[in-house]
Amino acid sequence: MLLATVSLWALNFTVSKYILDHGFHPLAYSSIRYTCAALIFAGITLAWEGSLRIARRDAAMIAFGTTVLFVNQLSFVYALRFTTATTVALIFGTLPIFTALFARGSGVEHLPLRLWVAAGLSFAGVALVALGSGGNLSTNLKGDVLALAGAATWAAYSVTIGPLMRRYSPFRLSAVFLLSVTVGLLVAGSRQLADQTFHFGALVWIGFAFAVLGPLVITNLLWFTAIARVGPSRASLFANLQPFLAALFALALLSEPITTVQIVGGVAIAGGILLASRRGPVTVPPAE
Repeated sequence: MLLATVSLWALNFTVSKYILDHGFHPLAYSSIRYTCAALIFAGITLAWEGSLRIARRDAAMIAFGTTVLFVNQLSFVYALRFTTATTVALIFGTLPIFTALFARGSGVEHLPLRLWVAAGLSFAGVALVALGSGGNLSTNLKGDVLALAGAATWAAYSVTIGPLMRRYSPFRLSAVFLLSVTVGLLVAGSRQLADQTFHFGALVWIGFAFAVLGPLVITNLLWFTAIARVGPSRASLFANLQPFLAALFALALLSEPITTVQIVGGVAIAGGILLASRRGPVTVPPAE
């Protein structure tokens, strides 16, 4: 599940960059994309569970998760607007570090030394992938900062939903979070939506369909389920494969080269994941 999730995410960097470069405004793209995904999840949840109800005691956690996911989406699309898809993917390799810090700070997980070593090894792999791309992450500091904000907010979101998974299904949580974020995106993107034209080629619309069904619908289900089973830090460690996979997609789809240093980085990333997967069950506080 984690490998499939990260593969879809990695491909989404290239797909979303292509869509934005071919005329979709960032907020118009995000708001329409989230609206489609939210309606799909709401329909699935209502058909299977008959309700989207969330207990009042979880309202604050839902509100916080919605806020960080909203900021995450803004950071993601504008990072892609200001810099390259590969650069954004490389910077998102910092996700496990942020997640481990947030998980420890919030008390969601008590992290053993092995996971810290695994995270460090994987992060070193990310650095090698970046170095192999030319030694310069980006000439646009704005895009780099936004990509870093995207990684940090997704880590905060991952830690937030961990306890909620004890009480709600992935369908209900996905529906509630996507619907909530959609409202904010529609408001923020109203001006861009009014100015947006939709005379795109078939490839843009195919990419848009993928961006809705793959990285939002399918990965939400897989990611939620993985977090419930292995914990947020261990799950998000797999996200360090993202830069290497993104380089492979760029090689296949954009004819961009992949260097020996990048391959070594990918091996280091995989080594960190294997090291983390050998540890015992994640320690979490008892369910409330």
